[in-house]
This record gives sequence, structure tokens and C-alpha cells, in this order.
Amino acid sequence: MPIVNRIADFHQELAAWRHEIHAHPETAFEELGTAEFVARRLQEFGISVYRGLAGTGVIGTLAGARPGGRAIALRADMDALPIQERNGFDYASQNPGKMHACGHDGHTVMLLGAARYLAETRNFAGTVHFIFQPAEENEGGGRVMVREGLFEKFPVEAVFGMHNWPGMPAGKFALRAGPMMASYDIFEITVKGKGAHAALPHLGVDPVIAAAQIAMGLQTITSRNTSPLDSAVVSVTQIHGGDTWNVIPDEVVLRGTTRSFKSELQDAIEAAIRRIAEGVAAAMGAGVALRYERRYPPTVNSAAESDVAAAIASEVVGEANVDRDVTPTMGAEDFAFMLQAKPGAYVFIGNGPSNGAGLHNPHYDFNDEILPIGASYWARLVERLLAKGP
Repeated sequence: MPIVNRIADFHQELAAWRHEIHAHPETAFEELGTAEFVARRLQEFGISVYRGLAGTGVIGTLAGARPGGRAIALRADMDALPIQERNGFDYASQNPGKMHACGHDGHTVMLLGAARYLAETRNFAGTVHFIFQPAEENEGGGRVMVREGLFEKFPVEAVFGMHNWPGMPAGKFALRAGPMMASYDIFEITVKGKGAHAALPHLGVDPVIAAAQIAMGLQTITSRNTSPLDSAVVSVTQIHGGDTWNVIPDEVVLRGTTRSFKSELQDAIEAAIRRIAEGVAAAMGAGVALRYERRYPPTVNSAAESDVAAAIASEVVGEANVDRDVTPTMGAEDFAFMLQAKPGAYVFIGNGPSNGAGLHNPHYDFNDEILPIGASYWARLVERLLAKGP
């Protein structure tokens, strides 16, 4: 496996950085310590640092040793999740209720490793921007960075991202041109009834029963309102209502998410949720209010950049270890906002066996053995894509 020798030399230092970040996780838009750690490393490498986009975002800018007008961007996410870690190793989270349960600590360090190597060698022409993004989980830090002028301040021809994938063997990559990950929308349905004594339900309007029927009705959207050839998910993930055993409450709140790969399907799902919620509530004499938010669009790789990414991954791990047509996942990624603004490609890197502790699990941990693989991919991507001068 031809990982970059120089990156292999400082593998243990990369692991130590990763453990430091893992032990001090910070959630969306609160990544002050992580951002400081990243900025300090970049400055030590001699890389120009810009801070402040999306609050805690960090961008490092490095020019190659040869002249060239081209520029690309590489992106890693920095935020943790609001999860209580259940691991017992010595670098487990020291911040109660917060954990790097998605591997963003590893993503950050792989990009730092590439930045260190590229700053030492500068064996490319043009400019590379290292984007360390806050708030990928739920809060759309990528959207905020783009909205605050990321690509106006740092013009590029393409942007690239990477995420670890538990269950995929270490030493493998996977990607595809076109939709790679789904959109992510959320909904909140408030069912408004009339409270009553539980022994006298006929004197009220029961929002619990109406909410239950709405929840079941929503399951018909993907089975009866969308084409069997289109991928879509509608999940009710929360039901809140009532405070005691013998009182029918005034209202019940349902919350959940929807996933799809097409904007027209997002429109159809939102309309179906509204129709079902209002129809069921009206039939039972209840009222309803719907809040629907478009969170993340689908993550869609451009064809040319996907080919480049696959070719570079093949240089690092071998052609047989690169899946160029991976099945899309219904998970979502706010890297999608960057791909809406610029061509680019998002790849999965194998994290090895999950052992029952996949992403967002309190027992998950990033695999330190893949740090030099990911860093080598980033380094070779820059050296190959920016190989020529003007």
C-alpha cells in the first residue's frame, strides 16, 4: 500500500493529535479549542491561516513551489456529537455529554497530516485551501461558510471531502459520480386537541390518538405516494405529549426526518406530510400545525472530479481497493452545500470492522491505522491535480 513515506514517518504524531482532539470534543459552533489546535498546527507548518467563517471555521492557504493560477480546496469537519461516550480508553471524552462519535477528529487530523507534508514539499503548482469546517452535525456549518463568502474569499475550481466508513475494510475507498448521500429535511407536527379526564374521553378531543394515526399514515408516503424506483425515507423519531396517567393532554408533538435524492421528491414528501396530518386531524376533530425545514440537500458528486478522486485513491491503495460505483446512502452531509457552489467529489474511506459500534454509537472510535492513508490521499490529490504550472 503506497502511502507517502514522509506521512508514515509521523503516523504516531498524527495519532497523538487525534487523541487530543477526541478527548476534548466540542459540538456545533462551539469548536473553539479544536479551531485553536488546528490553527496552531497550520501556523507551525508555515501555512497562512484565516479564521472566523461560520464563527469557528479555519482555512489554511498554501501556495506550491511552482507558479500556477489554479486552486482547489480540501475540507474536513471538526465538530462532535451530543453523546455520552462509553469507551474506557485513556483518551475518551473529558467533556460530559459530548463525543467524537462520527470520526471528525480523524477527518481533521488526516487533513492536518496532508497539510504538514505539503507545506514541507510544496511539490505542486497553484494553491490549495484547507477548509476546517464547524457544525456539520445537524446545524449546517457548510451552508454558513458558503453563505459568508467562502468561495469568494478563497476562489477554487473544485472542492473535495472525505468521511470514514465503519464496516468498510481499512485500505479501501468508495465513491460514485452523481448522488452520493441523500437530502436531510426535518418536520414537526403539533396536534391540537382538547384536554379531558382519561375516564371521560368523550368530553375532549384526544390528540394522542390523532397523533398515533398520523404517525402510521406517514408510513404510507414512501409505500404509496412515491415511485418504487425512487429512494425515500420518512421517519417519525419523537412523540411528546401528556404529563400523567389520568389526563388526556391538549396537544401532542411529533418530530422526524425525511430523506431523498431529488428536489421534486422533497416537494412531494412535504406536501404529503401536510395532507395526511391535516386530513387525519380534521377527521378526528383536532387541529394541526406543521413546521417543515429543508436542512441539507443531496450530496452530488460531479463526474470529472469523481474520476480524479477515484484515480488518486487507486494510486494510494490500488485499483482493486476502490469502489467507483458505491451504493448511495440515505445519510446526509452538509458538504452538499459546497458541492452546490463548486464541482467536487466526496469519498468514503474504510474505517475497518465496526464491531457493533458504527457512526453515532457511544462505543465508536476512529481507526488510527487509516490516518496515513487518508492523509496520503489528500496529498496525492493536490500533487496530481495541481501538477502543472500555467
